[in-house]
Amino acid sequence: MAGHVQDRWFRTEPGSDGKPVKVKTGRHGTGMRYRARYVGPDGSEKSKSFPDGKKRLAEKWLSAIETDMTRGQYTDPQSVRITFRQYAEKWLDNKTSSPMTRKELGRRLRLHVYPVLGSRPMGSFRPEHIRELLAVLEAKPGVSASYARNIFADVQSVLAAAVDDTLLSRNPCSARTVRRPKPDAHAVVPWKPDQVFAVRAALLERYRAMVDVGAGCGLRQGEVFGLAEDAIDVDGHTLHVVRQIKHVEGHPVFDLPKGGKKRDVPLPDSVAEALRAHMDAWKPVEITLPWRVPEGPKVTARLVFTAEQGGMVWRSNFNGKEWKPALATAGLIPEADERGKYQSARAHGMHALRHFYASALLDAGENIKAVSEYMGHADPGMTLRVYAHLMPDSRERARRAIDSVFQRGPNGDHGP
Repeated sequence: MAGHVQDRWFRTEPGSDGKPVKVKTGRHGTGMRYRARYVGPDGSEKSKSFPDGKKRLAEKWLSAIETDMTRGQYTDPQSVRITFRQYAEKWLDNKTSSPMTRKELGRRLRLHVYPVLGSRPMGSFRPEHIRELLAVLEAKPGVSASYARNIFADVQSVLAAAVDDTLLSRNPCSARTVRRPKPDAHAVVPWKPDQVFAVRAALLERYRAMVDVGAGCGLRQGEVFGLAEDAIDVDGHTLHVVRQIKHVEGHPVFDLPKGGKKRDVPLPDSVAEALRAHMDAWKPVEITLPWRVPEGPKVTARLVFTAEQGGMVWRSNFNGKEWKPALATAGLIPEADERGKYQSARAHGMHALRHFYASALLDAGENIKAVSEYMGHADPGMTLRVYAHLMPDSRERARRAIDSVFQRGPNGDHGP
């Protein structure tokens, strides 16, 4: 049996004859008599108290603990006292991802998960509670299937940590009856070359090379804004993607590219020439920003793209005052209304340049693994899920390949 049962009303001492005798303790007759104690998998002592006359119940409880440990189904008894919200807040505090990611995770949990699951004790979770959450999300206005998938992934991560901490024996999100929300069924429609060139022509001249870098090297907007002079290796025909500018609680900071992954991207001659011409007209400027968080150490880089006033390019200003007017001029969105406002252009943000880049590479026959590496995706599977429909039809290539083999074969009768 795991652990032992302590009788807190009596203690054993050696008698006058040397034989052990039971002696009443100062607790005799008050409070719980028996305390079942054992050492958990984490090395700390756990216990539970039982009243007088319930020693067998205490032993049975310890036996059940031992069985759960043997089967790998052990959960810490403390889990019935810790709520999902309490545990999730602690999990967020210890999470090692970026501050921006922690902030977004916390916001999703507060808005959509805590109202449903926040007060539930960790040890009480069952698949039915996850199904209940998914039903609430599905019925909630403004929560798309993709957003619901993110929320589900957050809950799954919290509960996975709880399993590791023995607060749960298994993750209810992994049950067969729990259906992960399906992603929104809309395929990426990349811009045509003339649309890329039309948007480029509609931008102020100092911003046009941004389009060359986005469409010709697949950089994200923050990576374009954070592109520094020393990242351009013309002789090696390579662009080193080593930083981005992002905003943490409204403050701009330098950080690694998304996913914390640096990467090298082939630098086409046409893009290198556009960058050279740009830097001849507008010299790179030294910009100093904190690293990763507003309180982080200061880092200086000679940025290729700067605003008209000479400082860094602010995302909100660029999108509203430069990018959307260029989209309207190119005919991709309507002109501004009487208040000077443009409609939402989510499908036509600078990310559209990355979609164009991927489609151009795939159309040229580049393999999916290389495209994934150049775009900085977590794995080729992600690239395939997003862009598989853009890959050229392989059936005709397959027919030609087999025909070429058979046509080169020896003449003669090879059977029926």
